[in-house]
Amino acid sequence: MIGRRASYLHPIKMYVFSSAIFFLLFFSLFKPEDGIKLNVNIPLEKNERIEYIHSLEKKLQKDTGNIKIKEALAVAKDTTKEIMISEMLKGETKEGGLSFTGSKYKSFSEYDSVEKTLPPDKRDGWIMRRLQKKQIEIDEKYRENPDEGVKKLAESVLHRLPYMLFVSLPLFAWILKMVYFRRKQFYYADHGVFTIHLYVFTFLLLMVIFGLNKLENLTGWGFLSIVSVILFLGLFFYLYKAMRKFYGQRRGKTILKFILVSSLSLLMMIILFTLFMFFSAVTL
Repeated sequence: MIGRRASYLHPIKMYVFSSAIFFLLFFSLFKPEDGIKLNVNIPLEKNERIEYIHSLEKKLQKDTGNIKIKEALAVAKDTTKEIMISEMLKGETKEGGLSFTGSKYKSFSEYDSVEKTLPPDKRDGWIMRRLQKKQIEIDEKYRENPDEGVKKLAESVLHRLPYMLFVSLPLFAWILKMVYFRRKQFYYADHGVFTIHLYVFTFLLLMVIFGLNKLENLTGWGFLSIVSVILFLGLFFYLYKAMRKFYGQRRGKTILKFILVSSLSLLMMIILFTLFMFFSAVTL
């Protein structure tokens, strides 16, 4: 900020290098099948079985002539037989299908026939048609193996995390710009440099936490999990101290702006994650 930049590592180069090392370590430690473990080969518990029976009864009320639902309901009510989670998921997926558009169609022909019965102004637009047909395609592909579909989705989301963080970087800088809109001496680029250093510190801290978690798994030292939690909470303390030092405001005002920045950035990350997860689903 005072012009002596030659003695410091270029922030963009520092971000590219640290993020590359971070995600190399991240993807070597975390696999989709490890991040989402779906133990579907265990029987339903009593309360889960009751909920499953109620859901089948509701479906049967809407479609009284459905033989598959009647057979599934008879099996669910037979307490002498165990029902595996995998069987329930497979039956649910066959019957209802996957849905991320709010409606369920079993085939392209069913969807097209329903669309033809609607007036032109009530039919889906180009984007919604693409989403509906992609949903049907995913449903048909993973109908027999829903847990494989979830693993594929998790893998797609994980590999898009670097892009999501890269997109979030200018958005976080924009949040800082809005929060400190009265500080005219700080340009958007200054907030961007602050954000880059914050992200780099986050990468370094998370790599240490990953290392401690790995060490805990190898040694069984339970106290390392407490150390990891303390380090993670230290990230928020670091953000507060960085804001106070960089922007030079009083402690009370900095605390209020820290809470505002943290809340807005959390909302921003939730929205981004939802969008990237949705994009991962439609490109599966």
